[in-house]
Amino acid sequence: MSIVLNKLLAFGRWNAEEVKVNDISLVKYINLKNLLAPHTSGRLVKKRFGKANVPIYERLANQLMKPGENQGKKLKALNIVYKAFTIIELRTRQNPIQVLVNAIENSAPREETTRILLGGIVYHVAVDVAPQRRVDLAIRWICEGARESSFNNPKPIEESLADEIILASRADPKSYAVRKKEEVERIALSSR
Repeated sequence: MSIVLNKLLAFGRWNAEEVKVNDISLVKYINLKNLLAPHTSGRLVKKRFGKANVPIYERLANQLMKPGENQGKKLKALNIVYKAFTIIELRTRQNPIQVLVNAIENSAPREETTRILLGGIVYHVAVDVAPQRRVDLAIRWICEGARESSFNNPKPIEESLADEIILASRADPKSYAVRKKEEVERIALSSR
């Protein structure tokens, strides 16, 4: 008698461990653990750099819970991510977690500006962006773009999120996240 163990998959459908991260600097900060129910309950946040241990699709759901209609509703945010991943899989015929990782790589800025105060005069100086912040900004902009495109629109948030992730994974300039990245890098280039 042989026992077959079912392999644990993200949301019970997709294998996150077969996903490849092409940007070497982001490998440490994009966690690709398989969790059936991605709900770590904030256990990992108390340590320094703890959010690097939270699976990337749970961080996407956490970002969707910004103030507004979904504030604090984790189950609703996870359902939105699940439905968006289903739409992505139907449209691209790829693992949606791989598409999400590609979107994060394409919309993560490499350079931004910071303010320096010298004698009452403010200078803007271009600085490199830390890898953790690159991932944070990319996820934030993807969620902002989805929220913005579904606001006052009959298009549901799941479709908007799927569209935003697909466009960002192709580095399409129609994507809100890619536009924000290019704008931030353009401003940093001009303030070198």
